[in-house]
Amino acid sequence: MALLHQFQLAHGTVTYRSRFLQSSSYLRNSQHNRIVASEFGTLAMPDPCKSIFGRFLSRFEPLQPSDNCSVNYVLYKGDYYVSSENICMHKVDPETLETKEKVDWSKFIAVNGATAHPHYESDGTTYNMGNSYGKHGSSYNIIRVPPQESAHGNTLEGAKVLCSIPPRDRAKPSYYHSFGMTENYIIFIEQPLKLNLLKIITSKIRGKTIYDGITWEPQHNTYFHVVNKHTGEVLPGSWCSEPFLSFHQINAFEERGCVVLDLCCQDQGSSLALYTLQNMRRSGEGLDQVYASIPRAFPRRFVLPLHVDSDTPVGKNLNPLPYTQAKAVKGADGKVWCTHENLHPEGFEEVGGLEFPQINYARYNGRRYRYFYGCGFGHLVGDSLIKVDVETKNFKIWQEEGSYPSEPVFVPVPNATAEDSGVILSVVVSPAENQSAFLLVLDAETFRELGRAEVGVPVPYGFHGIFAAH
Repeated sequence: MALLHQFQLAHGTVTYRSRFLQSSSYLRNSQHNRIVASEFGTLAMPDPCKSIFGRFLSRFEPLQPSDNCSVNYVLYKGDYYVSSENICMHKVDPETLETKEKVDWSKFIAVNGATAHPHYESDGTTYNMGNSYGKHGSSYNIIRVPPQESAHGNTLEGAKVLCSIPPRDRAKPSYYHSFGMTENYIIFIEQPLKLNLLKIITSKIRGKTIYDGITWEPQHNTYFHVVNKHTGEVLPGSWCSEPFLSFHQINAFEERGCVVLDLCCQDQGSSLALYTLQNMRRSGEGLDQVYASIPRAFPRRFVLPLHVDSDTPVGKNLNPLPYTQAKAVKGADGKVWCTHENLHPEGFEEVGGLEFPQINYARYNGRRYRYFYGCGFGHLVGDSLIKVDVETKNFKIWQEEGSYPSEPVFVPVPNATAEDSGVILSVVVSPAENQSAFLLVLDAETFRELGRAEVGVPVPYGFHGIFAAH
């Protein structure tokens, strides 16, 4: 269940609070003292007090979408929401963490949910993506939510679908977790992690979880779709690469008629299958084997040349940018084959991979940038925080044995001129007894520790967070 937690820093003092999101799923589970609301990887078991026939019939009850919004804090029109990838979000009070109201996307636009990773313009306009499913198949939708001053209400009033993109296979659309945005374009990645809609719809009848309907199909390539975010036009080009899986984009920007797209990529899409309770409950060599087999994500750069037509030469590298080795080559079929550049030096694999990337978002999202920060995964003795310089490929690491830091959140120094002038905030947890979780503060430039605030209560590992200045 979604647990909201918060560190408040004021006048040299740090305070901590946490509160469970009062979602319908949480309230129903609490009332019955067991899981009665199915989740992505958790199937609600029938009521043991029912008869055998009653338990059988419960399988045919409609699968209710969960409103357990456990992934990220997001902003729409100046209000704070918590979100996952479902049809509902919850508005929350950022001061008290109180659950305010549930908001259903489908009441405003024709989508069946939206990602937990929207993008923001400086004026408050928010872009997101969501799927829609119907009798004629499915589509990927680009969503635009206007800022507060141009809307009629204080929820999602005024939201519109900017454009719809048909999947290459309407019965099995691709799963996606985030997308890229530049000054003028939305970049959507259609990857071969497929949603089998029939399996998902029938999952409860079959006694399976929603996850059972997701498959990795590397016989298909990965495709990039570019959309003009001002007009909704889908650019006619076709860009593709070898199959990869990406959950989180780092940044994207435009230069010399190209879109530069930086992502955390895995070559295998089997990682989700390893995160089962059975595997997590293993110990000793069994857990070591699971941990060693998890595919690692690494930062990569792709270059998409936008102006490709029948006169564009075949077989020539169309990347004009001297600072990147990424390639884009038009084939005889007209498609542009994209080959990535690694955004890390040789030997980086020893770190074990990098995920949860963050940048100086307010000033550099959609613009050429130099630094990003992330979590390094791959050490049984503990994970790490990493700062990467995309120009030199050098990186800095913070690590402490037995400690597992969460996503780094960049907070800029007010009126700073340097891109990395600020601090990194991360919540660090440890499974060891008698070891407290703590809020870690690093100097974003040097990556040296400035301080930590320990918490005397159990704190679980989290996904994503947000910094709010008051």
